[in-house]
Amino acid sequence: MGQRWLPLLVVALTACLLPAWGCVMCDPKVVEALNSLETDYLPGHLEAKDHKNLMIRVKEAVEDFKNLPIDEDSYMGVVDKPTLEKASWSLLKDMKRVTDSDVKGQLFVKELLWMLHLAKDTFASYAAQFQKEGFCPNKCGLMLQPLIWCSTCQEQVHACRKSLDCGERKVEVHQMEDMILDCELNWHKISQGLTDYSFYRGIQPTLTKIMVSPEDAGIYRCELGSVKSSPATIIHFRVTVLPKRIVEEIPSPNTETQDEMAPGEVTLGRPQPSTTLQSQSSKPENVLRSRLVGLLIWGFVVLIAGVVTAILYFGSGKVIDFIKSSWFSTGHGDAQDSGVSAEKTDKSGRK
Repeated sequence: MGQRWLPLLVVALTACLLPAWGCVMCDPKVVEALNSLETDYLPGHLEAKDHKNLMIRVKEAVEDFKNLPIDEDSYMGVVDKPTLEKASWSLLKDMKRVTDSDVKGQLFVKELLWMLHLAKDTFASYAAQFQKEGFCPNKCGLMLQPLIWCSTCQEQVHACRKSLDCGERKVEVHQMEDMILDCELNWHKISQGLTDYSFYRGIQPTLTKIMVSPEDAGIYRCELGSVKSSPATIIHFRVTVLPKRIVEEIPSPNTETQDEMAPGEVTLGRPQPSTTLQSQSSKPENVLRSRLVGLLIWGFVVLIAGVVTAILYFGSGKVIDFIKSSWFSTGHGDAQDSGVSAEKTDKSGRK
C-alpha cells in the first residue's frame, strides 16, 4: 500500500472504533427526510407504540452504511461531494417510492427496512466507483483534493502526491502557422490550493505564437504553482518547426468557375486559355463578326459548287443555248422577230 493511502487508513480504522453516522447522513436532505418520516408519515400508517422502535432500526440501518470493508480499491471511509449527492439522491428516491405506495402496519416496516438494505449496496457501488475513478485522479503532480470523511461528515483536503514531472510533449508545427501549447490538465480545475501558471512570459495555461519561424523551435517549460512549497505540475514541450506547408488547390469540376475568373487569374492544376481567346470571349461584337464571316464563306462555297455542278451536267454548249433560249424568250425575242419580218418584206419589194 502506497504512502498516499496512510492518512486515509488511519482515519478509517479510527472510524471503526468510534460511533459515527453513515456517509449519507452527512447530507442534510437525508436527515430532513427521516425527521419528516417520523412526524408526518408514521402517525397515519403505524401504531404509535411502534414509532420509536422503528426509527431506532431505521437510523441503525443508515449508520450501517459506513460498515463497509476497508479496501483501497472499494472503500477507504471517504467520498467526494458528487458521490455523496448521488448516493443521497438515490436513497431519497427509494424512500419516496415506499411512502407513495401508502402501505401501512408491519408491511410498511418490512418494505422500508428492505429498501434501506438495498440502499446500502447502492452506496457501496458508488463508493467503489469513486475509489477507482475519482480518488486522486492525477497521474502526475500534486493534487489537493477536497474529500468528505464519513466518520465525522467533515470536508478536508487530501494531498495526492505523485511525480511532479508530467513528462515531455512533442509538438510539430509548420513555418508561418500558429503554435498553441496547453499545459492545463483535467484535474487542475477540481484541485484546491493551486496558484498561477508560469509559462514563458505569462500566467495563463496556454501559450500562443502566431506565424512561427525556425527561431521558435526549442524546449518550453510550464510550471503550475501551489500553496505548498513545491509546484503542482511541471510540463515540458519540445517544439519542432517544419518547413512551410505547400497547399495545392484541387480544381473544381464546375466549368462555370473558369468562365467567371478574371482575365489573367491562374489556378493550379488547370490549363488556362490563351489571351486571344479570353479577349474575344469578353467582346460580343467580335463573336458576331466571326459568325458573319463564316456564313459568307459557306455561302460562297455553296455557290461555286452549284456552278461547277451545272457545267459538268449540261456541257458547255448546252449551257450557252440554255442561257440564250432563256434570254430571247422574253422581250428581246419579240424585237428580234419584228426585225426579221421587216427584212423579209424589204427583200420582197426589191424583187
